[in-house]
Amino acid sequence: MEDTIAPSEDLPSVAVLVCQQFSPFHISVPCLVFGSEMLKKSLFRITIIPADEGPLLSQEGMQMHSTGSLDQLSQFDIIIVPYWRSFEERPNDALLDALRHAYGQGSTLVGLCLGAYVLAYAGLLDGKRASTHWGLEQDFMQRFPKVEMDCNALYVDNDRLITSAGVAAGMDCCLHIFRKFYGADIANTVARRMVLQPHREGGQAQFIERPMAPSNDLRINQLMDFLRQDLSRAYTLDELANQVAMTRRTFTRKFQKATGMSLGKWLMNERLHHAQTLLEKTDWSVERISAETGFLSTSSFREQFKQKFFVSPSAWRKTFQA
Repeated sequence: MEDTIAPSEDLPSVAVLVCQQFSPFHISVPCLVFGSEMLKKSLFRITIIPADEGPLLSQEGMQMHSTGSLDQLSQFDIIIVPYWRSFEERPNDALLDALRHAYGQGSTLVGLCLGAYVLAYAGLLDGKRASTHWGLEQDFMQRFPKVEMDCNALYVDNDRLITSAGVAAGMDCCLHIFRKFYGADIANTVARRMVLQPHREGGQAQFIERPMAPSNDLRINQLMDFLRQDLSRAYTLDELANQVAMTRRTFTRKFQKATGMSLGKWLMNERLHHAQTLLEKTDWSVERISAETGFLSTSSFREQFKQKFFVSPSAWRKTFQA
């Protein structure tokens, strides 16, 4: 028999802020998690609040009808910014002022995906840890240097300010909030009915596309291509410096400039990324993949892989192998 909670007249109140050119998926996430559909009863009171003036239209032509206004924002227990149309666009002052006032009155503020930008533009995340979509982390850090960006977390809960990574991580974040109010059992019931894991292992590091190091140094680029052809070998600085006809000191400096990291760290990253590919595209054992990618032992490989991607090699294969 499932755990249930008796209906209450004093349910936690949730404001969902909707902007012009909203994303239907992002708006639907908090409405689905906190709405009555999954449990066939209401455990939260949801109100749609317009973040802009005028009709709320999505890029696809869908329209949202608000049931509240910005001047009511501080009355809500939870305020969710599930989306923002452009990370480069500073939100209007009325919205930012309303968010700052609501936070000062004790509301919990939630920025899902690009919604984290809205909280950051309001100055609410200064000096605090936050998360957003991995594809925008560099921009976020440059734009808001006072915010401590967590580049792996699916969501960050910090002093009534909650931010999440992109798209599906918004569901993880909303389930986390649900769990805080009603406990794990009933939150797990909601997750099961949404066909979701109640809590996902690892973070968004496992979803980040592999970056290619920019370099204008032809010799360094050619050397990197050479190294990628055989990552099972052990290499020394002197050997590789001789190969590109540089002194050890010059090679170290130029490699750091070209890649942003030391040779040892670059090789470790390449070996781990190659291991990802082998886990996805082959049926080789973890032991064989460890040897093929240049690790001295399988235990060392497992340790380094989990440290980098926050999941084990076996869990990676289970998630991503076709």
